[in-house]
Amino acid sequence: MRRSVSAGAFGEAKRTHGDRWSRHSLSRWKVGGAIGILLLGGCVPQRYGQSVESSAIVGMGGAGRNLSLTSASPTRKREGLGGSSDEHPVVTLEELIAEALRANPEVLEARRRYEARLARLPQASALPDPTLSIASVGNLLPFSVQIGDPSSARMVGIMQEIPFPGKLALRGKIAALEAEAERWAYEQTRRRVVSELKVAYYELYFVDKSLEIVRRIQGLLEQFLKIAEARYQVGKAAQADVLKAQMELSILLERLAILEQRRASAVALLNALLNRPPETPFGRTAEVKKGTLPFSLEEMYRIAIANSPELKQQARVMDSRHYQIALAQKEFYPDFAVGFQYMQRPAMPEMWGFTVSVRLPLYFWRKQRPALEEASAEWAQARERHEGIRAQLLFRVKDLYLMAMTADRLLRLYEEGILPQATLALESSIAAYQVGTVDFLTLITNLITVLTYETSYYEQLVTFQKSLAQLEPLIGRELVR
Repeated sequence: MRRSVSAGAFGEAKRTHGDRWSRHSLSRWKVGGAIGILLLGGCVPQRYGQSVESSAIVGMGGAGRNLSLTSASPTRKREGLGGSSDEHPVVTLEELIAEALRANPEVLEARRRYEARLARLPQASALPDPTLSIASVGNLLPFSVQIGDPSSARMVGIMQEIPFPGKLALRGKIAALEAEAERWAYEQTRRRVVSELKVAYYELYFVDKSLEIVRRIQGLLEQFLKIAEARYQVGKAAQADVLKAQMELSILLERLAILEQRRASAVALLNALLNRPPETPFGRTAEVKKGTLPFSLEEMYRIAIANSPELKQQARVMDSRHYQIALAQKEFYPDFAVGFQYMQRPAMPEMWGFTVSVRLPLYFWRKQRPALEEASAEWAQARERHEGIRAQLLFRVKDLYLMAMTADRLLRLYEEGILPQATLALESSIAAYQVGTVDFLTLITNLITVLTYETSYYEQLVTFQKSLAQLEPLIGRELVR
């Protein structure tokens, strides 16, 4: 007869993953009580008196009532290569985001680039600097003249270049569009860094949860090993049971070593994003509440096309290239220069002069025409890049959307089916092992199955959160906090 999961056994369904998890928290007290019964159920050889197993029971609360799936090995502390997470307070994502926006070098660099572009705006549309000239004609000694010679004089002149009408306005528009493009590049960098920070934070959260689960299962497996050793001593179990438990403990130690390395790497990445020294200790991550994705895929496409900072940046680049074509066409027209001179002649009337000069684009087939072709090619390149960014944007949106939806379905499957069933299977195998209808291998297998699926639950939760965090810079909307 199939055993069902009742509402009384697992609690009322909630919407947050923490409340949901309370329904199938592996029935920790029931399983712990069953382990206590196993330890007291005649498994301990009487001739040894107060054996290791019974001492463990007394130390854990007499009749084993305090044994639970939340208990880890009493000799182990939660510490690792990434710094002890128990020695530091909980670090929230909001605090880290604020720090990253203040200190991240990439964000600061992007802001400086934008400020540099803004400083170019008044330069682009300004007239060329005028030219002042001072001269004397007559003697070798500067500014000395020959008295009575009408051709000997002191002269002062000023010359101002004037580009053909429309050129300065076009240069100003190009500079403004380039500054606008840099502003969107800055916004893209900010959102990308925040997204990377969230992804790294969720990775650390998963590693911390995995360490917690593995250490809890390690504590239970050590208790199972004591049971197997006690049964083996009185001839009620085979040596293979003891060896199997020892092997699984070794495998858990391997998992712990890998997880400790992953935690150290995750902490180092977070410190890099925060511009901290890599060895800076990092506290515990806060509990992650599952986010929501309130948009359909088609809505995501529209939002991404309308709000993507990268797409907006490239659109401004494309517009600036269009104006550069217009400017290149203007270069076929001549520029002008106007000048004013004053001439002082000793013992003779002063003279004034006014000049107008024209710069002729005489070699246009070698300068202006190739420049126009260059500007046209750059505009075409910017347009093609815009199309490429748009195509990649829609692909990434769909890819991450599908990843999030798959993780969401798997989360519901774990919450409503796999984890409760794995828990019941473990409880059932403990009870059956007590009366001898299930072998030790089945008991260990069910325990490891619970470990695997509980870890997979948090892996899918983090996958969902990471997908939403990676969608944020693509669509220009905040999806997770």
